[in-house]
Amino acid sequence: MKKGMKVLLLMFTMLFALALTGCGKGGAETASSQGESQTDAENEETAQAGSQDEAEGEAESETENETESEAGAEAADDLLAKIQERGEIIVAMEGTWAPWTYHDESDTLVGYDVEIAQKIAEKLGVEVTFVEGEWDGLLAGLDSGRYDMMVNGVDITEERAAKYDFSIPYAYNRTAVIVKGDNEDITSMEDLNGKHTANTISSTYAEVAEQYGAEVTGVDDLNQTFELLLSGRIDATLNAEVTYYDYMKAHPDADIKIATLAPEATQAAIPFRKGEESAGLLEAVNNALAELAESGELSELSEKYFGVDISKAE
Repeated sequence: MKKGMKVLLLMFTMLFALALTGCGKGGAETASSQGESQTDAENEETAQAGSQDEAEGEAESETENETESEAGAEAADDLLAKIQERGEIIVAMEGTWAPWTYHDESDTLVGYDVEIAQKIAEKLGVEVTFVEGEWDGLLAGLDSGRYDMMVNGVDITEERAAKYDFSIPYAYNRTAVIVKGDNEDITSMEDLNGKHTANTISSTYAEVAEQYGAEVTGVDDLNQTFELLLSGRIDATLNAEVTYYDYMKAHPDADIKIATLAPEATQAAIPFRKGEESAGLLEAVNNALAELAESGELSELSEKYFGVDISKAE
């Protein structure tokens, strides 16, 4: 009996141990599964965070690229930046209108406008290249972008101001009506009505003559104008008062005179294409002209070429 009880007790103990082993194994498996699930979740969160950081990085990179592209586009549209990058500014002028822009005895291009353009270029830190042409084509070349600016004693008019942005004035002109020495028919601006005059087409002087009723013949340059006047083929021509004095200095025997002067002086300035592209260049040129005026260099150039100071309004 005692021996049977011992066998039963031994069997019960073994079964109990097996049960405990099974429970322990199941608990370990459960803990392991929970750990693996937690690790998987953490890995997934890390991957998601990495993807988010990567996406944010790409977005920031795209924003930076867009900003750089916009800055590059702005620079590409900035005329002043283009000029300074190539180290050259292209300036248009006639080259036949003394003393503004003409060729001296050695065929060197000189004049009031020539030296002003050179000084502006110096202040911009670039070289200047002059392109000469007839008046009618100069503004057209400015419009098309062949020239960076036009320095040719261009008077500011209402019509031009609607199309171009002008610099501050650097010269003030009084328009003279020039006739032959024996002409007594024209003594006022109103006397131009019905008369024949000559000037380069689209010039301020042609416009003024037409405003007073004159019939204007188009010419290429100043020399042709005086040839027509001296030959009696026109009654008068309009031009800057200082241009008349300069012509008489070179041709003291010319039989011409000033019949009358316009009541108000016109303002000569530098025209630029309208728009943001020219804004920086316009500001830089205005600063250069202001410095030249303040230093007295404009007055010196005016005295040099005109004999009087036309750089200031009276």
